[in-house]
Amino acid sequence: MSSTAGQGTGPGGTGDDHAPGETVSRGGVQTGTISTKVPARLDRLPWSGWHWRIVIGLGTVWILDGLEVTIVGNIAGRLSQKGSGLAISAAQVSGLAAALYVAGACTGALFFGWLTDRHGRKKLFMLTLCVYLAATALTAVSWTAWFFFLCRFFTGFGIGGEYAAINSAIDELIPSRHRGRIDIIINGSFWIGAGAGALVSVPLLNTSLLPVNVGWRLAFGLGVVLGLVILLVRRHVPESPRWLFIHGRNREAEEVVAEAERIVQDEKQVVLDEPDQSITIRQRRSIGFVTIARTMVRLYPGRTVLGLSLFIGQAFLYNAVTFGYATILTTFFAVPNGFTGYYFAVICVGNFMGPLLLGPLFDSVGRKPMISGTYLLSGVLLLGTAALFRSGALSAVTLTLCWTVVLFFASAGASSAYLTVSEVFPMETRALAIAFFYAVGTAVGGISGPLIFADLVSTGKTADTALAFSLGAALMIAAGVVELFLGVKAERRGLESIAMPLTAEEPEVSGTAPA
Repeated sequence: MSSTAGQGTGPGGTGDDHAPGETVSRGGVQTGTISTKVPARLDRLPWSGWHWRIVIGLGTVWILDGLEVTIVGNIAGRLSQKGSGLAISAAQVSGLAAALYVAGACTGALFFGWLTDRHGRKKLFMLTLCVYLAATALTAVSWTAWFFFLCRFFTGFGIGGEYAAINSAIDELIPSRHRGRIDIIINGSFWIGAGAGALVSVPLLNTSLLPVNVGWRLAFGLGVVLGLVILLVRRHVPESPRWLFIHGRNREAEEVVAEAERIVQDEKQVVLDEPDQSITIRQRRSIGFVTIARTMVRLYPGRTVLGLSLFIGQAFLYNAVTFGYATILTTFFAVPNGFTGYYFAVICVGNFMGPLLLGPLFDSVGRKPMISGTYLLSGVLLLGTAALFRSGALSAVTLTLCWTVVLFFASAGASSAYLTVSEVFPMETRALAIAFFYAVGTAVGGISGPLIFADLVSTGKTADTALAFSLGAALMIAAGVVELFLGVKAERRGLESIAMPLTAEEPEVSGTAPA
């Protein structure tokens, strides 16, 4: 990496001014102007064990989230029973507790997202996982409803922070030709955890095996065990070299990329060519929040509308269904509380297979046709499901099969929302952009969804529940239409060519097309 001294002010400056031609060092951090090939060197790497380490260490957080959300949805019936240890109703578990979990996730995403852009990806994805572990462990020993609700909020607080830190790190470490499919599949792995949670909840909630006040506590304990394993693996995931060189830590960025290149060359027995592309960056210790907000709203208004549309649509649909599907089965089809997990496990298979099978198409066919297609198709199919449900033509089994088909496409679309907002904004704003869209979209759709679903399902009228289905379908279709007009063709493009860093010295990346 070559480095030349330069002016220390510019977009988002934070008071680190110094004279031209001077390189300032504060606490081991260089703040000057550098030309670097780090992005091009990362993008030209073939897939290797180094990349698998990143996927396993970071991507598994969605399994945790899926496990958490599904366990809560399936234990609603048991928690409301006499002797559970908590004076709480099923509606409070699937409604209020779910809304508090999502509210915590929104708050955590914004708080930790800001810290992630300021202090680095690695520090924060370690901290957020620790927050999740502590809150989940405390949930397992809850003795009153208010403490249970408080723990649900802080569990979401940690998970929300994970979304911002993890998505930004993954996109900055994965080569551009693989970025779409990897991001889609990793986000879709939520449903591995959801399926595991659904199946595990069956024996844990079986009162012939475990007392009513013990099974649900062990269910949360499983999340703690899995989180501890992930914490151990995650220690070996490197900091993002892109974040390092922008924040003046040139030597560390070089060391991370050099290690990746050594692993690839030893594993593949190849000699890597030196890339031609380079980018000139004015380094900063931090970027002001006002600058970040102005970037999203003023420089990229179309992308901001796009991100909000995609997030609101998927958040309403998924949070409502995830938290409320067990209640639908018990209310309309008299499925016993202890057996709802089997039905939900079937849905989870469809949800994961969608991103797994459709993910590669987001890199080959392209972002716009795949994102708009998955949103529109899932919305139309859900409208059909709502009509069949209202007419009484469905059973517990056929409703589950309908939802499996709907969510096969919706899951890939929902995963693409995270992919979109993590790659279409400048690097300095990436974590906070993810946090912003997750928080706003989830606050609108994710908090209102469970509350509206719980209210409509509790009436016991098929027409009310069909209306809830239709609302989710309408929002998905609307988001698909927005993607058709405002979508960004980001497939197989380097992050710096999709959105130039705010600290870039030149208007375009050398050797690539302008954003």
